[in-house]
Amino acid sequence: ENFAFAQAGAILQGLDKVTARISTIEATQDKPVKFGALEIIVRSCNKTPPEEPPESTAFLEIYNVRLGEERIRAFSGWMFASSPALSAMEHPVYDIWVVDCMNESNSTASNSP
Repeated sequence: ENFAFAQAGAILQGLDKVTARISTIEATQDKPVKFGALEIIVRSCNKTPPEEPPESTAFLEIYNVRLGEERIRAFSGWMFASSPALSAMEHPVYDIWVVDCMNESNSTASNSP
């Protein structure tokens, strides 16, 4: 697999299964972001070059964080935008999946073909 240069972070979506609300999460690489009781850290995000079928993969570390308790790792590994079920986080309340990578020049996804 041939991936273009590493990106500045990842754009994720999170589902709260209790409220059925989906949120878009912009996560800068190596900076923890909160989603409900989760803490998400993007360690890497890679995109295929434009001439190849579009794919974004992100290495995520996801922790369950409860006040006054030790954080528990809920997920650690690569997630693939094209096939979220391939490497999904098992969690009773939340679903997280990768949408795209963020590039260096701006913090939003590039929509160019």
